[in-house]
Order: sequence, then structure tokens, then C-alpha cells
Amino acid sequence: MIGLRLGGRGAVREVLCLGAHSDDIEIGCGGTILELLAANRGVRVTWVVFSGDARREAEARRAARRFLKDARSSEVFVLKHRDGFFPSQTTDIKEFFEELKREVRPDLVLTHYREDRHQDHRLVSDLTYNSFRDHLVLEYEIPKFDGDLGQPNTFVALDEATCKAKIDHLMAAFGTQRDKRWFSEDTFRAMLRLRGIEAASPSGFAEAFHGRKIVL
Repeated sequence: MIGLRLGGRGAVREVLCLGAHSDDIEIGCGGTILELLAANRGVRVTWVVFSGDARREAEARRAARRFLKDARSSEVFVLKHRDGFFPSQTTDIKEFFEELKREVRPDLVLTHYREDRHQDHRLVSDLTYNSFRDHLVLEYEIPKFDGDLGQPNTFVALDEATCKAKIDHLMAAFGTQRDKRWFSEDTFRAMLRLRGIEAASPSGFAEAFHGRKIVL
């Protein structure tokens, strides 16, 4: 296996996190964010959630505070695009991406899996590549009814304490989601464990990503 360091000389200094909905980033790459910020205290994070009513916005901001507490600096955006209708709002979302491209210079972009069957997720992924063509982009995964997880090729090994912190933050922040059958501690832990097996993680846990184009 080839490994890349999250901390130390030449490490990531600026990260852009993109999520269609208010728990997507945390589910897909929350452990990686915690690991990255623990390894490297000089990171600036821009965190964008593209939809959220008042309750969901409050949850998104509460969760971001938990996950980003070790960042050097952070900026959190929660936009008001209509959940489930992103393809009909492509122009407005694209315009925000273009504004974002002028303002941030990320070393790493974390976004949705491009083959995700949820139309909102897929559009965010597509527009990520439209606007950030010369950047390292990793696509995270969201477990759900569609059964579209795919076969990821990039892994971040996580220790058990980081996994616990990720799950605890999710369960504490997103009260509106706790009655959904898929939103549970065992779902999140199972994903981490499965990807840990695939990554041969020493702890047995990992998050997984799709890396379309990576230059070493």
C-alpha cells in the first residue's frame, strides 16, 4: 500500500468540505476530518452545506463546531436550496461554486461519491469537478437504501477513539435524524469496520473514498 501523511511537512493546510445535506459531511468523512485536524493544527476548513431549514441548519452548525474545534480557522455555510430538487436549481448552485472557487484554494476537497444515486449528492459531486479541476478531490460515501456504495480505492485508517468521537458527535448533533432506521450507531460503526478490513487498518477501522485522479 502507498500511504500519504495527513500531518507533518508538506501536509494539507486548507480543506474544502461539501455536503448536500446537513449530516452528509459528518457521515461521509467526519473521522477523517477529526484525524486530519488532530495530526495538523494548522488547517483552515471551509464547510459548505447546500440545504437546510432552520432546524437542520442549527444541527449543521452544532455538528460543525464539534468536528472543527481543532481547526486553525473555519468558515461554515448553510445554504437554502430545496432538499431533493437540486437538479432544478443547478444554475444557482453552480454560481455559488464559482464564487467559492474565487475565494478558497484548498489542498483537499471532500465531496460526494460521483455515482451516488441521490440526485442532490450527485449534482454536488459533478459541480465539484467542474469548479475544482486542478485539486485533489476525494469522494466520500453515504450508506442508504439505494445500495450504491461502490468499490472505494482510497482509505484513511482511524483509531477506535476517533471512530467513537465521530459516532458520538453524529448522535448528539442530529436529533431530527435519530428516528430514521438507518441513522444509528451500529450503521456508522459497521461502515468503519468494513472499510477497516479492506484497508488492513491496524485498528480495524477506516473511512473510504473514491479518488479519481491522484498524482504521487
